Amino acid sequence: MLKIFVVSALFFVSVFSSGIFAQSEIPAFDFLRVETGAKASSLAGAFDTYSDDPNAMFYNPGSLSTITNSKVSAGFGKYLLDMNFGTLAYAQKYKDIGWFGIGIKYFDYGSFDRADESGTPTGETFNANDLMVSVGYGNYIYEKINYGITVKYIYSGIAEYKSSAFAVDLGLQYHITESQLSFAFGVNNLGSQLSSYIETKEKLPLDIRVGFSKRLEHTPVKLNVTFAKLNESREKLIQHLKAFSIGAEFIFSDYVSARLGYDNESRQDMKLGTSLGISGFSTGLGIRFAEKYVFDYSLNSLGKVGSTHRVNVGYIFN
Repeated sequence: MLKIFVVSALFFVSVFSSGIFAQSEIPAFDFLRVETGAKASSLAGAFDTYSDDPNAMFYNPGSLSTITNSKVSAGFGKYLLDMNFGTLAYAQKYKDIGWFGIGIKYFDYGSFDRADESGTPTGETFNANDLMVSVGYGNYIYEKINYGITVKYIYSGIAEYKSSAFAVDLGLQYHITESQLSFAFGVNNLGSQLSSYIETKEKLPLDIRVGFSKRLEHTPVKLNVTFAKLNESREKLIQHLKAFSIGAEFIFSDYVSARLGYDNESRQDMKLGTSLGISGFSTGLGIRFAEKYVFDYSLNSLGKVGSTHRVNVGYIFN
């Protein structure tokens, strides 16, 4: 079964990266690529194999069928300048039909001074924001393989100008419980614009992802690795592996964990002169208390540009 899973994933990666779905230009709705959830962000986005977490559906909808009790999680993040974003995720099982999830992601870019065609300020201001609303379904095959699909409506507004899109995420997870090893394959943001700012419709940020995780024996460490953007055009084959993230979670107990992450592409993109500082690195912690409440925090470094903070608060239903 593992061989079938791996071969299928490699087949799809080769097809998408061969040019049929390859992307090189900057896509629309790039906010979809901003890390979602404090826990995932602290692991630098290496979150594709995670289970029993409603925020995991943003990375791989196959995770929905791993939800035990119904869960909800709300998050807030402080980005650069006066940009802020928020998330909401809820997941539960419904009878014998399967698992369902609802996800919302909102990005507020703040207010801007309006100017005329000559660049002279008019004294007025305008706002810009993005919104994504998603509904997901997940189930499993042969107990070890989870699959899922998420349908998403995406909206973007700049002053009086609007743009919208429709997309789906597809995901598979393969969990080997006895060895605490997991694999994941996903296709995210597969869709098209419904309306655009300009006459020509822009592409969405299609993202082909492969990930794996392993709980290291006799240690409290869970190691996670994700390779993203495998569909994007690169000059050399090895460059397809540029967009990788590594995350390590130190699980001290069922109630406390600490996390570290490294995002290679983010670090390379943030090069300013000869100093990279700690750009691309992230850290965070998770606390569960009173059995039902979950708190997560993350700090992500963007080097000399600054850093981002995220907080999530979750509730576990009986």
